[in-house]
Amino acid sequence: HALAWKLKQSPQVGEIFVAPGNAGTSLLAKNVNIKATDILALADFAKKEKINLTVVGSDDPLALCIVDEFQRQNLKIWGPSQAAAQVKIFRWSSPMNNLESITQRKFFVITQFR
Repeated sequence: HALAWKLKQSPQVGEIFVAPGNAGTSLLAKNVNIKATDILALADFAKKEKINLTVVGSDDPLALCIVDEFQRQNLKIWGPSQAAAQVKIFRWSSPMNNLESITQRKFFVITQFR
């Protein structure tokens, strides 16, 4: 809902579709009856509707390689690849999230990327 709301504020954005959507998103966009996990159906919809950019808003399609599949089909999409999404998904599903049981966490900072 928040992504659709923010996208709607841009003068560069025309019609917005949300899959599958809900009552709140129906006030901002056209809800599409496609499950967020049905990656091939979403790609077909993006081609059929000539979608300029797909913005991924939930973790499930990311874990199912939606970005990788859309890129394979030459569809523009904003979101991390499946490999990058796994880092986030692991972070939230890891038993290490119980901070009381951890005395020290190791981390690194990326300052440059290619």
